[in-house]
Amino acid sequence: MSCAWVRRSKHCSELGEVAAYVSDLILSEDLRHEARCVQNFHGVLLFADVSGFTALTEKFSQSVSLERGADELTQTLNDYMGDIVEELLGFGGDILKFAGDAVLVLWRVRETQLRDTISLVLQCCRQIQEKYSVRDTDVGLKLRLKIGISAGHMSLLTVGDRKEQHFLILGKAVGEVWQAQNLASASDIILSASSWELCNQSQVKSKRVKGQGAVKIDDRQPLACLSELRPVTCLFVKLQFAAKVNLTQICKAIQDSSVLISEILRPHKGEINKISMFDKGCTLLCVFGLPGGKLPCESVCALESAIKISTACSGRLGKIEAVSVGVTSGTAFCGVVGHRVRHEYTVMGQKVNLAARLMEHYPGLVSCDAATYAASRLPRSYFKELPKAQMKGVGDPGTVYQYLGMSQKLIFGLDLMEERSEYGPLLGREKEIALFESALKAYGTCRESSILAFEGVLGSGKSHLLTELASLGQAAGHRVVAVELTELNLKQVYSALRMVLAMALGLQACQSCSARQLVLQAKLQGLMAESSYCLLNDIFLVKFPLSTAVSQMSGTQRQMELELVLKKVLQKTVEEDGVVFVIDNAHCIDSPSWSLMWSVLRDVSIFMVMSFTASHCRRQRLCQAAVDILKLPKTSCVRLGELKPSAVVQKACQALGVVSLPQDLETLLTQRSYGIPYYCEELLRYLLGHDMLLFHPLGKDEKREDKWESLFTSVMEASTTAAARSSSAGKDRRVCTMRPDVTLQNTVLPPTLKGIALAELDSMKPSEQMVLKCAAILGPLFSTELLFHILPGWSRAKLNKALNALVRCNILKWLNAAKGAEESSVPTEGSGTSLEEESDAQKSSVEESKQRARLESGVLAFCAPLLQEAAYELWPKGQRVALHHKCAAFLERHAHKCQCCGGGDFVAFHRLALGSTQEAESCEEHGSDCYWRSWEASLATSEEMKSDELPASTDASSGVPKEKSCLEEIFRAAKQFLAKTEWMPKVPSKTHWMQGVEYSCSCKAIVDLVLVPLAQHYMAVGNDARAFYYLLEGAAAYLHVSDNYLAFQNLKKAEVLRTLVAKKRNALACFEEATLLSLKGEVCYHMGQTELATTTIRKALSLLKRKFPMTSTGATLQLVLEKSEHASRKKNRDSSVPQEAGRQRLPWLFRQSHCLSLLRQLFSLESAAGSRRLSRLAALMKVNTAEESEDASHVLLSYLEYALCCQNLGCREEWLQYGRAAVQLSAEVQLFGGGVLNTASFAQALSHLTLSLGNLPLSVDVGYRAERLCMELQKPDLGYMVLRTLFTALFLQMRYPECEAVLRRLEKQVSGADEIVGQACFFSCCLDLLLDAGWQYKSFEECRRFVEQNEANCLLQAQSSILLGLYSSLALWFARLGQWDNFQKPFEKAKRLLKSTGACLVASQACSRLLECHSLVLKKDMEHGSWRARESCRRALRLAKEVFSRCSTSPVFYPRVYHLKAYIFLMLGNEEQSLLCLNQGLQACEDHGNLLEKTWLEMSTECWFTGKGPQGDLWLKTAPHFPHLNQAKPEVCSSRYLLKLPALQREDSSPGIKF
Repeated sequence: MSCAWVRRSKHCSELGEVAAYVSDLILSEDLRHEARCVQNFHGVLLFADVSGFTALTEKFSQSVSLERGADELTQTLNDYMGDIVEELLGFGGDILKFAGDAVLVLWRVRETQLRDTISLVLQCCRQIQEKYSVRDTDVGLKLRLKIGISAGHMSLLTVGDRKEQHFLILGKAVGEVWQAQNLASASDIILSASSWELCNQSQVKSKRVKGQGAVKIDDRQPLACLSELRPVTCLFVKLQFAAKVNLTQICKAIQDSSVLISEILRPHKGEINKISMFDKGCTLLCVFGLPGGKLPCESVCALESAIKISTACSGRLGKIEAVSVGVTSGTAFCGVVGHRVRHEYTVMGQKVNLAARLMEHYPGLVSCDAATYAASRLPRSYFKELPKAQMKGVGDPGTVYQYLGMSQKLIFGLDLMEERSEYGPLLGREKEIALFESALKAYGTCRESSILAFEGVLGSGKSHLLTELASLGQAAGHRVVAVELTELNLKQVYSALRMVLAMALGLQACQSCSARQLVLQAKLQGLMAESSYCLLNDIFLVKFPLSTAVSQMSGTQRQMELELVLKKVLQKTVEEDGVVFVIDNAHCIDSPSWSLMWSVLRDVSIFMVMSFTASHCRRQRLCQAAVDILKLPKTSCVRLGELKPSAVVQKACQALGVVSLPQDLETLLTQRSYGIPYYCEELLRYLLGHDMLLFHPLGKDEKREDKWESLFTSVMEASTTAAARSSSAGKDRRVCTMRPDVTLQNTVLPPTLKGIALAELDSMKPSEQMVLKCAAILGPLFSTELLFHILPGWSRAKLNKALNALVRCNILKWLNAAKGAEESSVPTEGSGTSLEEESDAQKSSVEESKQRARLESGVLAFCAPLLQEAAYELWPKGQRVALHHKCAAFLERHAHKCQCCGGGDFVAFHRLALGSTQEAESCEEHGSDCYWRSWEASLATSEEMKSDELPASTDASSGVPKEKSCLEEIFRAAKQFLAKTEWMPKVPSKTHWMQGVEYSCSCKAIVDLVLVPLAQHYMAVGNDARAFYYLLEGAAAYLHVSDNYLAFQNLKKAEVLRTLVAKKRNALACFEEATLLSLKGEVCYHMGQTELATTTIRKALSLLKRKFPMTSTGATLQLVLEKSEHASRKKNRDSSVPQEAGRQRLPWLFRQSHCLSLLRQLFSLESAAGSRRLSRLAALMKVNTAEESEDASHVLLSYLEYALCCQNLGCREEWLQYGRAAVQLSAEVQLFGGGVLNTASFAQALSHLTLSLGNLPLSVDVGYRAERLCMELQKPDLGYMVLRTLFTALFLQMRYPECEAVLRRLEKQVSGADEIVGQACFFSCCLDLLLDAGWQYKSFEECRRFVEQNEANCLLQAQSSILLGLYSSLALWFARLGQWDNFQKPFEKAKRLLKSTGACLVASQACSRLLECHSLVLKKDMEHGSWRARESCRRALRLAKEVFSRCSTSPVFYPRVYHLKAYIFLMLGNEEQSLLCLNQGLQACEDHGNLLEKTWLEMSTECWFTGKGPQGDLWLKTAPHFPHLNQAKPEVCSSRYLLKLPALQREDSSPGIKF
């Protein structure tokens, strides 16, 4: 008998670690003898069962949070079990087996020692019960212990083969100890009747158990790494022996059955976990899906193994009377249980218990639970529903099924399993359906053959799609033959062909062999000789008599003749009119069937639709015949892409029968379903199963979610009708909400989805699994440098080898190939999918060389993010947290803007706002060179900035510089800027571990690879403050790269985290709260929610201690105070360099400045005079804030913004004054101190300023420089403004080839669906070409369609100046063509927008368009002698005056205004004023270099006063079919619209109108 100290000494050695898994009884025996050796001995058995472990396991497995993981469960379980085992070992017990949450212990002694040994065991039991009878757990459940004892004679039996062996203890004592334990309650000790007779009864206080022979003792007294909560499939097998059977026969039967069962399980990676002999007979616990053995079709493998075990053991082993098998699927605890010196790997949980109960209550059957039935996805005919039974310890087992296996019905074909959706057309597959309908139409009209092959990953909706297509085929009047195959068909010769032909011939309806024979004879008459009918006997299970001809054939000849017969049958079936073949899971077609199909399909007209699982998800490759079919010209291979987020949300609404979802649920479904329908369904099923969703009727007056929550929400109104249709009449529509205490952020994967991912993970090599598990810590996107950093003791060569293998298997992908994942599911002809590439192995070497080159780039992503989530959940909590700390320490060194953008935080000087405590909590010091670059630049230029002359006050008393000298200074400074940037250094190289990212500006890579992961790492380690910090940084970074949606998602996460922090009674820093609000306001502004943006930013400013007035009186007073402060700062500037104390103010000042800038833009969009005053106040407050910061670049940009504000307000003097100050300052400060971004922003503003002032050549030069800088940055918001300004400058100079090149670049840049404002600028440019030059880049109808489709867009509505330009351009087009009915609508819209626009460059141009509209209206009214002519005249003159005033800050459009004023004066008969305006316009054109307007003015002058103009209006003759812009040449004069005088004009040109 081994003592505890012997065990401990063994544990110190490597051999001892292995011995810890084996009992002393086995260690003491000679294991070299053959299996089925029986050894007899005496001993005392103790069976200790812990009640509560199953409930504890179930609680952990049902937990939806990662906080409750397998490591915590293992710790709880092994702490308790370890204490008990410690006591047992101390009393000399030998741990035979751990049976889940129970332990079987043996004291092996001589027969004469039984009495004393029982006393020793009882003493051990009392001590254990005194110490450990009840134990509380952290989750509120109690663990209790009950013990059974027996003694007597028993036998040791070893069974198995050379690969694996198991041992059993047999004998009466074994059954008695089981019964004794069953009779015990918590804290009881039960002795069996035999052990009671053998013990010293005088020393034991006891009472007899009623109705039993047993007595009750009356005494009231780093394994976590191998453990996980894992989805598995359990088989409990019971072998019931015949009544009269001896021990030798039992031993032989157990030996034979264990070998047989192992052989059945092994191909499917199933394992025997336990073999036991108790009152149930011999029971075996078999498990599928243990670590390293997960298969995607695990449930099917388990069910097939179960039916094989039942059949084989019942038929081949004579001494076994009955075989019962219970099969269940679900999450179970899989891990090591016990003490550090004696433990076993076991499986336990509710699903294990249920499998045992199914085995007991349904004897002689293969039974399974509903989860196994659903997971198998086999046809219903494979199963039979069983009556419910009351089971011990199981509240509601759900529906129980008997597995039948392949039946006759299945042999002859089965229709598609999926039912057509009751909600109408399938969501998200419109292109695939359109392809099908187009091909079907061609097949129906001209018999054009077509084979459609749809390929998709598991769960991509292939079956649903084929069901929909089959329904559409039937609706079109075709006969549809639809079958669904399973993996079982692969193993049967001609199985698939038989099913297709049986369905086509109508054999599935035949109930008998004779009926099938009659159908075959009728269908095949004349097709083949009757003597050959017998060849079909085995195929269609018929009994045609064997003919002489066939009997004389050899086996090979019979096979050839059979193939010829089947070919004829298939050909006849295919040629039948209007038949559409639909085959789901075509990858399950057996090779012989493929071969026959190949010989027929290549020559016959056919319409066939097939679906395939993606190649990397299949267990075997397609045969050559299948590949050849897929390469036929008639075959179209289509890869099913992911559903769009909107389709996922709509599908969820349909599934739940609701009209809207909460934002959190939408986010969860779109992010974690990855666009795969099955994943979406499983997520919903999981949430419903855990009661996380609530439903209530939608009331008529019920308020929707607030604007912030629904900012990106697309409530699926399209599904409203469908949802209502599914409800009974009179019921209100339903709305889905979340349970208040539910947080979806850390919800674990549903077991079904986790099982799919683990199957893929387990198919890999251990080294590849380790790489993926470590990569899962990093997130969906990661760098190889960071991965190498956290991998323990790996070499770079070993890592590269593993990464190459994972990329080859489509597990990982390089970042520069990420765009391929966004392909739409547009069908492509030819070899575009993996179905056709499977035979092209020669490409692998080329791909390997590419991958080796990409290894240097270092950025990878998971192809299937589901795999990343599943691999992440496998980590024990302790190790997971340690790795997160390690990652955070590495990443914090790179958490800053790229050098292109000047370095530093995305929330300016954010780190300075954190207290020392929070800084100490970070994983790394923040002394990055990039971070301090902007601060050092400020110090370097502060002296220069202070010596500069600040802009003069706007008061009349302060000497304003003369305008001419001011303009000269601006133009001189612009030329200096060009010279300064001519030698502009190249953009600094990116961090070496991000070199594969395809951006010159690497901020997008930084936010994806650094900031987002950092927030996740800190949330995982529980550092809420740092996590919140990086969520804000991530949101600001996404706004920096113009990704509003991802910024919104980061802010949503930050709000959830803020709520959790509040629940912990912690408080966030005031600056962090203000930053959150300001970023929310910025997102709202970009999304057109101006009212919400204004409110939010005001709150942020209040927290930043820079309140903005709420009333007009307060605004007036504040404006006076700001002007005074600005003037005093100019006089009393402190020359000292900012000190450390001043640095702490920087984040506050920069955030205030950012908020004020947003407010300035928001107020400038409003039409009220008070709003414009507020806009100016915000701009001036920003100037004062920037000057307080003493940051040179900051001050420069604030001057430019104030100048822009003054331009918009029409304040010419201040506009020039601050514009001059900005360009002067730019000549002194180091623009590159703020990075290329600041330089590009200044270049864009300078190009806009010089264009507004009319220096077109200089504007073009600066514009090209700005575009070059923007190309480096990849910033679309800044880029389209630069290109819009550049186009206008080029267009006015008639540089048409350059205009075309700019438009081409602009069109490409704004091609995204969310670039609505940029697209509006692009179409505005196209309308300029059409109206002013008679060239076409986009047709008028395209431009008009864009406006009509997007005019209700809130983003475009917020840009009133751009919208005014679009409406006035449309109106002008119709006015010129005389289409007055079409003219009125855009004209009225433009007039309404006029008041809400300022005097900016775009608005001034739009106003000139509107002025021309009024001029043409006046001309029309005068021609018709209308009484409205007088009113039209007054309106035109009034607008001309207003437009001329607005152009004071956009003098570049003076020539156009002079031109139109001259036209109006001439119509009114005032030739003198008209000539004066024409001369002023021509002079302005000469000054500005405006060739476009100059040639137009010259044409009008010639036409109006000399009569020598063009013979006709070339513009009217050409419209609307203008030549394309690419035909334009500088020397070619474009067609211009001729402003003709009214046709009825006489000497008295305007009767009734006095000028």
